[in-house]
Amino acid sequence: MLDQLSDSSLAALVGLFGGFVLGLAARIGRFCTLGAIEDALYQRSDLRMRMWVLAIGVAMTGSFALIGLGLIEPADAVYLSFAWNPLASVVGGLIFGYGMALAGNCGFGALARLGGGDLRALVIVLVMGVSAYMTISGPLAPLRVALFDTPPLDDARLPAISHALARASGLPATGFGLAIGGALALGALAGRRLRHRPEAVFWSVMVGLAIVSGWAGTAWISAQGFDPVPVESHSFSAPPGDTLFYLMTATASRPNFGIGSVAGVLAGALAGALYKGHFRWEACEDARELRRQILGAALMGVGAVVAFGCTIGQGISAFSVLYYGAPVVFVSIVAGAALGLHQLIAGFARSA
Repeated sequence: MLDQLSDSSLAALVGLFGGFVLGLAARIGRFCTLGAIEDALYQRSDLRMRMWVLAIGVAMTGSFALIGLGLIEPADAVYLSFAWNPLASVVGGLIFGYGMALAGNCGFGALARLGGGDLRALVIVLVMGVSAYMTISGPLAPLRVALFDTPPLDDARLPAISHALARASGLPATGFGLAIGGALALGALAGRRLRHRPEAVFWSVMVGLAIVSGWAGTAWISAQGFDPVPVESHSFSAPPGDTLFYLMTATASRPNFGIGSVAGVLAGALAGALYKGHFRWEACEDARELRRQILGAALMGVGAVVAFGCTIGQGISAFSVLYYGAPVVFVSIVAGAALGLHQLIAGFARSA
């Protein structure tokens, strides 16, 4: 049966599998980026932030294990095939984080909420998808290229922290990746609250393994197949727009990993919501809230494209291969979200 599928369809199945796990983690494990930032800033709880770090550590360890085994060629990974633009990482991350606070969810979180019946999240997904495409190839594309161009690499110096350390020390890059990934995982588990929550540990590990499955699956298809398939893992910046485009032009286009990933998150979130008994239809009752969510989603679409990824794309997938921009985008997203949350909460306090 698999022999009858095209390479792009196989990639979509790989994305569907990992996306399903991510959707379950969001609905059952409460894995949420904005929730982690809110908890750390206003609830004095680092549990979900440690879950995020543990997921990064697992994803990094698994990804570099695949690299060490020769199953992934680092130069083929999509994040390592373009030059790093520091300004794009900072500005894009800040814009995305601020928009995430306004919208109340990142793209991944909105998909997870949509799977649970929240129609407000549908607006966020649609607007973010259109906004991202406007920035990739629409009217905002010339401005993006002029200000934040990220051309393909013109030499063999991969923009990865592990490879920079290898060049400086003469030691293998794989060893640095495994060591950093292990250190992040152990550092996250050093928190007593996380160690005493086995379900949180489990879902964090599953998120990390979902990222690894994306790298492994697309690398295998790229090596064994005949059609060009990017070596990538989960991200929710361009894929919502890809999914919209595919739904409108399925007979003239092909599925891809990102489309499968979006579908998987929706399916996993639906399954998780039904399992927990949390599924219910919800809609926006406040025009001001809807306006804020539309603006936030539009900013997220722009920011994700400029930063070359979102909370999952840069925050975990790019981090798992130690792309230069990943920690910069990570910090910038947190800073932008903190600013947006502060403005929202201060505004509510004044109005009260």
